[in-house]
Amino acid sequence: MTEIRVRRAKSDDAEALVRLRGLMLEGMGVEVGGPDAAWREVALRYFVEQLDSPETFAAFVVDDPDFGVVAGAVGNCNVHPPGPKDLSTLRGHLYNVSTEPAYRRRGLARACVIALLDWFRDETEVGQVELHATQDGEDLYRSLGFVDNGYPSQRLRVIR
Repeated sequence: MTEIRVRRAKSDDAEALVRLRGLMLEGMGVEVGGPDAAWREVALRYFVEQLDSPETFAAFVVDDPDFGVVAGAVGNCNVHPPGPKDLSTLRGHLYNVSTEPAYRRRGLARACVIALLDWFRDETEVGQVELHATQDGEDLYRSLGFVDNGYPSQRLRVIR
């Protein structure tokens, strides 16, 4: 690959987005299971459905002519109440930034993230874009203007 060509993902890219998600989760130390792990089928349906909502969801990918999709970034818009520093009622969420190991350190993830940020700015009404960064991604996001929020992220898993 010599030239980076970013394109908007289509519904037939959903499997690649699941594969990249698995790579990202593995990089975060999450046990993802094999190709038949239940989460992959649910994730595939999620991406297929979301890719049909281009006003609120976008994924940008880079292809290698021989391998197919090798990098990507995903984002969506969420309804959010306005505040004194942000009158918009939409927030962007950036996630699923991942690159195949053999293609890393070439600027592919950066190119996908920039395309996604351009989409947020040019095609949506979001006032802010949020993300959860891994240590590997912190420098990339800071170089693009992201700052620490000051409020730690917390999570409660709902038991059913």
